[in-house]
Amino acid sequence: MSLIDRFYRFVKTKSTVPRWIIFILDLCLCDVALYLAYLLRFNMDFDAVTNYGVMLPILFVTGLNIGFFGIFRTYEGIIRLSGIQEGVRCVSAVFSSAFVLLASIASSAIFKLPYLVPISVLIIYFFTASFLIFSYRMWVKILYKKSLNRKVVSDDVLIFGKTINRVFLKNAIESIESRRYRVIGFIDDNKNLKGKSIDDIKIYSFEHAKAIALAYRVKFIFMAEDDPDVEMKNKIVDYCLTKDIRLKAIPAVQNWVDGQLRVRQLKDLKIEDLLNRPSIELAPEHVREYLTGKRILITGAAGSIGSEIVKQLASIKVELLILCDNRETGLYELQYQLQQIAVKKDVFAVCISDVRSHNIMENLFETYRPQIVFHAAAYKHVPLMETHASEAVKNNVLGTKIVADLSVAYGVERFVFISTDKAINPTNVMGASKRIAEMYVGELQTTQQLIQKNPIGNFIAGDGQDIHSRKGNTKFITTRFGNVLGSNGSVIPLFQRQIDKGGPVTVTHGEVMRYFMTIPEACSLVLEAGTMGRGGEIFVFDMGEPVKIIDLAYKMIKLAGLIPGKDIRIEFTGLRPGEKLYEELLNKNEEVIPTHHKKIMISKVNNQGVKTIFDSIDSLIQLAKRNKDMLVVKQMKAIVTEYKSKNSAYEKLDVYDLPH
Repeated sequence: MSLIDRFYRFVKTKSTVPRWIIFILDLCLCDVALYLAYLLRFNMDFDAVTNYGVMLPILFVTGLNIGFFGIFRTYEGIIRLSGIQEGVRCVSAVFSSAFVLLASIASSAIFKLPYLVPISVLIIYFFTASFLIFSYRMWVKILYKKSLNRKVVSDDVLIFGKTINRVFLKNAIESIESRRYRVIGFIDDNKNLKGKSIDDIKIYSFEHAKAIALAYRVKFIFMAEDDPDVEMKNKIVDYCLTKDIRLKAIPAVQNWVDGQLRVRQLKDLKIEDLLNRPSIELAPEHVREYLTGKRILITGAAGSIGSEIVKQLASIKVELLILCDNRETGLYELQYQLQQIAVKKDVFAVCISDVRSHNIMENLFETYRPQIVFHAAAYKHVPLMETHASEAVKNNVLGTKIVADLSVAYGVERFVFISTDKAINPTNVMGASKRIAEMYVGELQTTQQLIQKNPIGNFIAGDGQDIHSRKGNTKFITTRFGNVLGSNGSVIPLFQRQIDKGGPVTVTHGEVMRYFMTIPEACSLVLEAGTMGRGGEIFVFDMGEPVKIIDLAYKMIKLAGLIPGKDIRIEFTGLRPGEKLYEELLNKNEEVIPTHHKKIMISKVNNQGVKTIFDSIDSLIQLAKRNKDMLVVKQMKAIVTEYKSKNSAYEKLDVYDLPH
């Protein structure tokens, strides 16, 4: 049995060498180094060294090293995983003992006493001891790697990630015990790094890396989760999916276990990381400046959008975050998350409240007096709302009306309403309800100067006098979103659950296309709109090109290392009630105005012809309270004239409107 094989058997049976053995071994090596230093000083004359008397210096050095090895804790490291920091600690301990010996030489010179250790011996000792202690650790580490490579076949891998220490990452990947990887290159299109090496591993451009991957039959490409270069990620992903190369996401270094990367932490790359466009970066400076010191209410705070808004606001020094939702479990989980990121309890107030209840919401406004409102509470599942039209109106229309009215009554500075692209030319109840809510807050902005709050919190037409000095100067701002990746209503979690179960993955139609954005992007837009809006605007986001849902399904299956149609079957289930093939971001009658940010536009909606919008919405709400779904939808179509049902029981209401 070879030395390497014996070593492999040893490390398999012993997880780590006891600390006391390492401690004694380091002491012995230092003693050997001192003896060798004397031999070199006396030209390898053993008799001269013996006559000189080395036992006292060796005992003195041993005593010093016991102290300094304990101070620098050189014995704590796992020898087979030793790195530069381990070596620095060892050399520092040896240097400290040598420095004390040097001080003793200086003292001897001052008091004209014989030297305990000659200075020439001291210099030789320092370098010899440092070399022996550091090199035996490296020797053990090399033996360990070779022993593993003999027993397990290594997979060649490439690494993409600019934001982390590449050498640290390479060593971590190659040190994973339960799976062997061999890093053969780094991917980086930076021209200044082309052809250079890091720790003897070359840096390749993406085009060159493709040839390397083919030549070495690379099985994996590792990508850092915290790398912001989404465009490069997409290039790599598209190539890997065509070549059956697996992609693994590496968590940020601060999330590693005890500073070491575990194989269980290497996850399949998430589709959320792979938008077909670079992430939108919005300047947070003026947002932070405006929101600092404010009392902010977030309705729907337990939802995917609401909770992300809360987390982003938690990083700003606001006076108070008022978290409003009717979901007990969701609020509890959000409260726990805030505590984990060290948000003080007095910075947020958790309120189990229903936006449909005027009394409950008025008590909330009376108690906390919010200055900013982000209204994210809504029902958003299209098929479900198609069969619960009255509930959709109660939550999406009545709830918005109550919160908006109270915002005016209690002098809220800004009311940011989160809408949806399904409100444009709606084909379903959910989209139509959100469009009606848009119309209400828009008309409320227009007529706000003419209304006056009565003592019970309702609004009546005033005499037209300017009430800016009192209440009634709320700025109403609307933001429209496409589909949000990873949200509760997104198709992504559904596909992921289906893939985890082995399929099938269900797609409604092969031609369905949707716009997508990430949750952080969506919430950045909300915060941006809350500060840049002057009142009455509908902010629309440039979301790039729409994505085919079928392509999304194929990509997710491949990212999981599976083959569509073979490992995971795809089924077409047909369009759901109220669903349409293509979503729109603008109505054909809407005018688009650019803003200072090239990715944000303002839609100027023409609300002419809806002068009686308040009365119409009041009638709609009364019908919803009586649960008259068919009459509710008929009234919705009267308010939103472009609302035409698709694949729905309400299509017959549109037939009646056709000319004879």
